[in-house]
Amino acid sequence: MSFIRTSVSNGVGEIVLDRPKALNALDQTMIDEMYRTLGEWGDDDSIETVLVTSVSDRAFCAGGDIKSIREYALNGDSAAISRYFRSEYRLDQLIAEYPKPYVALIDGAAMGGGLGISVHGEIRVVTEKAMIAMPETAIGFFPDIGSTYFLPRLPEGVGMWLGLTGARIHGIDAVAIGLATHFVSSADLPAVAGSIRAGEDLVDALAKSGTSETSDVPLRKIGEYFADDNVAAIIGGLRGAVGDEWAQEMVGLLEKASPTSLWVTAAMLDAGAHSGLDECFDRELHAAEQITKTHDFAEGVRAVLVDKDRNPRFDPASVDDVDPKLVARIVGESV
Repeated sequence: MSFIRTSVSNGVGEIVLDRPKALNALDQTMIDEMYRTLGEWGDDDSIETVLVTSVSDRAFCAGGDIKSIREYALNGDSAAISRYFRSEYRLDQLIAEYPKPYVALIDGAAMGGGLGISVHGEIRVVTEKAMIAMPETAIGFFPDIGSTYFLPRLPEGVGMWLGLTGARIHGIDAVAIGLATHFVSSADLPAVAGSIRAGEDLVDALAKSGTSETSDVPLRKIGEYFADDNVAAIIGGLRGAVGDEWAQEMVGLLEKASPTSLWVTAAMLDAGAHSGLDECFDRELHAAEQITKTHDFAEGVRAVLVDKDRNPRFDPASVDDVDPKLVARIVGESV
């Protein structure tokens, strides 16, 4: 059974994500089919634009098929883990370098791997129903899919904030910080999609809807609290913000995350700020292969996605007790 549907008309090739029960989480077959299709369309002169949409009214793509990765890890199948991440990152890099306009319409959740197949594209359209997040630290993993390249290039502190906390942002906020390029109201999205499918000029098609809303992302606070890559200092600063409800909310999110993942994420984002995209993917592949061997990964996925008790027992349980040598081994750096 295929979870990808494709069509071509009026010079537009459309990929429809069709795995609604799993919120379009990318399994190996979806990654392989998307890569093959995009490769063929990139060389097809009759196709001028690629459009990526979802059949689900709840999600564009909720991420990678992380439960399967956990099963591979528990079974010691490191080859399957490497194949999955290698092929996923290869797909994301193809999108980043795609020779034709690549348009993703996000009207629902786009997390983790869902950002890999959208943010790297030229045009990322969001609606007020779009919910964007990189929630990997809560499952003992780290933000990957090339996010260690694009997160550090957002406004000061924003990438570290999103990567460490897994905070959710919506619609116009994604445009304001640079993860999305256009806002279209959810009610207008079918008409906009129809115009794109009809081969209408993209500028004209995307100009048919907009919003007067403004973002309420607290950029000043984020820049103040998350400009550092020292996790203990970030948490200390937030805890010291007595009376600041937002800061205490962020502490709550950080306390739910794997302490090891927090340090790994900070190190990966710091390294990514000074690396090319291909270097980031190489580093992420190494880190993914290493971190999936840890207790926190199996435990985090169990608590959030398998048993869903939301009560992971991470080890160590405190950021102060994380071994820098373990972090360095995952990231691939010497201490």
